[in-house]
Amino acid sequence: MNKHAVTIVGAGLVGSLLATLLAQRGFAVSVFERRPDPRRTGFLGGRSINLALAERGWHGLRLAGLQQRMLEIAVMMRGRMIHDLDGRTNLQRYGRDDSEVIWSVNRGALNITLLDAAEAAGAAIHFDRRLDALDWTTSTMHLRSEEGVAGTHQADVILGCDGAGSALRGAMAQTTDLGERFEPLGHGYKELEIPALADFPSGQLPSPLRDALARGERFAMEPNALHIWPRGNYMCIALPNAEGSFTVTLFLASEGTPSLAGITNAADVRAFFERDFADAVPLMPDLEKDFLDNPVGLLGTLYLDRWHLDGTALLLGDAAHAIVPFHGQGMNAGFEDAVELAELLSATPHDSAVVFAEFERRRKPNADAIAAMALDNYIEMRDRVDDADYLLMRELDRALAARHPGRWVPRYWMVTFSRIPYATAFERGGIQARLLRQMIEGKQSLAEIDLDQADLLVQRHLQPIAASA
Repeated sequence: MNKHAVTIVGAGLVGSLLATLLAQRGFAVSVFERRPDPRRTGFLGGRSINLALAERGWHGLRLAGLQQRMLEIAVMMRGRMIHDLDGRTNLQRYGRDDSEVIWSVNRGALNITLLDAAEAAGAAIHFDRRLDALDWTTSTMHLRSEEGVAGTHQADVILGCDGAGSALRGAMAQTTDLGERFEPLGHGYKELEIPALADFPSGQLPSPLRDALARGERFAMEPNALHIWPRGNYMCIALPNAEGSFTVTLFLASEGTPSLAGITNAADVRAFFERDFADAVPLMPDLEKDFLDNPVGLLGTLYLDRWHLDGTALLLGDAAHAIVPFHGQGMNAGFEDAVELAELLSATPHDSAVVFAEFERRRKPNADAIAAMALDNYIEMRDRVDDADYLLMRELDRALAARHPGRWVPRYWMVTFSRIPYATAFERGGIQARLLRQMIEGKQSLAEIDLDQADLLVQRHLQPIAASA
């Protein structure tokens, strides 16, 4: 492989970070993106669940030299703020203190930051260039613009970062069986908005918040939390944006009662939200319009048996392993892909077939693990965060972590605050969950649990693990 010839399909989050990392390492990077440049045309909303930036993602951004810039556009979230049906709230911290938090970042702002970084590093990004077809015999990409303008590009090595609907994956599937299967969740989502206080329409700002606005505050709710309205089989979440707004997302079954299919007009929207999310309704002045105008986002998990075509093409990020968003790890997993691939290509720049095979060997077990954990987390977020057994297990989880540092490590900590492989976190998390269920059986409080006996179980079933990657 010529070290100075790498083509990336897709200039989204993973594609633009990968372009930056490779360009910084001396590769000549060409990127082709089907959308227009969002820095000139704006970033389209309506299906862009806010992103939760955790340690794996931060690592990639630090390598790209973007840590300081990210602190300007990201908002710290200390934990989950649970909203019950009566409007009462309860903060469940993610970690021990403010050193263990996640960060909310707007997808559009992050993408624009990464595009700037990729071009500054030397990558050439070509917008409004959709991959239309690929001639594998000559390694020729056939491209087309929205106006129908055609073009070609010679690409010996192609890296597919073009998302769950990947055009490159489709082209690869025409020449080899990728073992592709998609498992829909049966739930979809609608994006809504709580505006910044200063942006509320005239006369619609709830009276308790007028004083807050007068004091110069920007947010209608606690800004340093991920807000959750768990309602059993469905939920709303809200993540803060740096300018003071919140991106709100309703996750709801596609069919049935209640369902997205059953909410068809403004009256339906109002009645549903006033019944189940009453404390949020006064904070969403454009509720009905947002709900009816914004598209339904689809949710599901993509599995592939094969991610690469010899040394010619490789898929990564959502193009290889799209997952549901309920662990906040889709972007983080994609960034981890980009870091791993950049390091492998730098170490073995002249043998892409070896690199691609090794990348798949390392990353696929981790992709499968985070896919499973993301599905688990949906059930936890919508149905269990206010359950008594869950809360007791969570309390015991923290107590055992304090009693056995390095041996008992909460799964959430492994996934979110470390770079321990996802597969390790999944395996150990399963063992620990079984032990927790055994320890709390028949118990109502931590005081009823024999912690000395619990210590013996921990020592018998778990070996020490490195606390960080």
